[in-house]
Amino acid sequence: MSGRSTHGTEGVHEQPEHVHHDAGTILARARAFAVANGLPFTSMRERVLVLLSHASKPLTAYEIAERLSETKKVQAVQVYRALDFLQEAGCVHRLSSRASYFACDHEHGEGETVVFMVCNHCGNVQEAPSDLVARGLQGAAKATGFRSIHPIVEIEGECAQCSELT
Repeated sequence: MSGRSTHGTEGVHEQPEHVHHDAGTILARARAFAVANGLPFTSMRERVLVLLSHASKPLTAYEIAERLSETKKVQAVQVYRALDFLQEAGCVHRLSSRASYFACDHEHGEGETVVFMVCNHCGNVQEAPSDLVARGLQGAAKATGFRSIHPIVEIEGECAQCSELT
């Protein structure tokens, strides 16, 4: 599950470990996004978001579909549609390295560089904005003529709780 972000100005700051998300806050943000854009906030979107808000680690679309199929079969394509909406609303992030998704209960600034720290042991994901990383990425992009739209960095390692166990 994702930790809450500490919005500082330098580097990546220490995050709380294994924090539970405020599903009510995330749902309210998703509903407000739907209303502001004249889009429906479907029951599938809500179910996916609630599931991710309570998940202990990021989930793939197929894992989400399986967990939501208790009473009626849910197809992965339905989940992908919901995830697309929820990502656009800023309520869910995708880990490219694992093709999995997790809920985010805070808003990121426009063009903000986000660092995802993924624990290889428990699957916990902590996230933090980092101006220091942003400056480095901007320099690399400028040197190659690349225009970054939404910079994200994924770091695999060990969270503080798991490192205490080893």
